[in-house]
Amino acid sequence: MTNSPSKLARSLALFALALGSFCIGTSEFASMGIIQLVSASLGIDVPQASNAVTAYAVGVVIGAPAVTLAAARLNRRTLLLALMALFVVGNVLSAVATDLNLLMAARFLSGLPQGAYFGAGAMVASYIMGPGQEGRAFAIVMTGLTVATIIGSPLATFLGQNLGWRETYLAVAVLSGLALLAIRQWLPRTEALNGAPITQELSALRSGQVWGVMAVATTGIASLFAIYTFVGPIVTDAAKLAPAMIPVALALFGIGMTVGNSVGGSLADRYPMRGIVLGFGIALGVLLIIATGGQEPWILFPALFVLGAGLMAAIPTMQVRLTRFAPQAPSLVGAMTLAACNLGNAIGAWGGGYTIDAGYGLLSVAWAGFALTLAGLAIFALTLINTRQSTRAVNLPQIA
Repeated sequence: MTNSPSKLARSLALFALALGSFCIGTSEFASMGIIQLVSASLGIDVPQASNAVTAYAVGVVIGAPAVTLAAARLNRRTLLLALMALFVVGNVLSAVATDLNLLMAARFLSGLPQGAYFGAGAMVASYIMGPGQEGRAFAIVMTGLTVATIIGSPLATFLGQNLGWRETYLAVAVLSGLALLAIRQWLPRTEALNGAPITQELSALRSGQVWGVMAVATTGIASLFAIYTFVGPIVTDAAKLAPAMIPVALALFGIGMTVGNSVGGSLADRYPMRGIVLGFGIALGVLLIIATGGQEPWILFPALFVLGAGLMAAIPTMQVRLTRFAPQAPSLVGAMTLAACNLGNAIGAWGGGYTIDAGYGLLSVAWAGFALTLAGLAIFALTLINTRQSTRAVNLPQIA
């Protein structure tokens, strides 16, 4: 690419980034769909097999800051190539794992690149799109992840059911190899994408505003996964539908997430707060509807679409706010956003499981999501108050 890339060159570069995130999302979400196959193959029960899913999430949470900081000085294009290569290796090792311990190690390795990939990818996408387009840039990179919930994960699960779970991971590895080639071919070679000193990246972690936004992101995604984790039993046991309707429900959820992510990218570049307030506000209303009427399919299915759209509309705004609070460390805050989302995944699943275990029924997971969303809005309000007080303190006249 030249300094003024053509529209086609920009599109190909953005496609390469989205393809990489699609592979990552497919690997992450497909693991949930093939967990029973893994359990039967390795001769362990499903709760034990789910440790492989947990290992991946732990890899993401640890890898997001650790890998980003370790590779702080690397050119972002070089970093993305290295991360995708590591992801390919992790999925190949997942396919050939002969016991649970090896599979957990392979899934942990596969999770390590995820946060750093999205952080570096968001920085590269922002460079390609130009100033003032940070929200749309991050949304484009995230699009691959949301589309994976609609297409990649169901196809990978179908492949696992018909060929085997090992073939699922091999297929992801092959597709990730193609993404690696696309990144190598289409991403710009420029010093503008050079990394920064590690001390510069670390300075972002001294900002209370950064931690506040990450707390908002964690609670928002937690409320999403309080529902997403239990969609299967909600569809079959609460709504009394056939198991064949579970993929339909998940697809509606995924389509809503994709639509919300796209809308949220545009909102984030125009308005500093509207994406979060609107997204969380919609989520609160929809979660109430699911909690009280989710046993009715005609209520449940549209509600899943709107919930996914509402909460995902807030994510690009969070990323833009993080970038503005810590402009010196775009890669780290981008990676930390993904770490916060994966932490939210675990919290949401725990919260929903807690209400079910307490005997409140399957639809009680919506109340867990409601509480998490409300907590996120409260944290967001506190960050706004703190930001305004800090601004006033800085602007007060100094008395000699």
